[in-house]
Amino acid sequence: METEPNPTPGPGPGRDLERETRNWATILHLSVLAGLVIAFAGLLAPVVIYLVKRDELPGLEPHSKVVFNWVISAIIYFAVGLILTVTLVGAILGIPLMLAVGVLSIVFPIIGGIKASEGEVWPYPLSIPIFK
Repeated sequence: METEPNPTPGPGPGRDLERETRNWATILHLSVLAGLVIAFAGLLAPVVIYLVKRDELPGLEPHSKVVFNWVISAIIYFAVGLILTVTLVGAILGIPLMLAVGVLSIVFPIIGGIKASEGEVWPYPLSIPIFK
């Protein structure tokens, strides 16, 4: 009695969708860095990517929530730092806070993009959970 060999898992519709979701999730995270080149692009690019791809790639939604939560959180933290900087005593706290937010706004999207390329949703630390 001959048995047919088990088919090896290969590329298929499910694998292509997963790969495409990972690719677009990575792009979504890294699109935040566009704000370093063009003002407000780091805010607008993730929104545009999500709006264009949300129906085609439902797995993109958790990544978009992570990115949106961080962008809004970073704006809030930066605004607090700016307000603190205006006060004489607060300048000691405000400037380091704004610098830290700037550095984290580069580091977190890179880590998030790397994790997304591995198929993982990485919630950015210090993000205010606005979108759940």
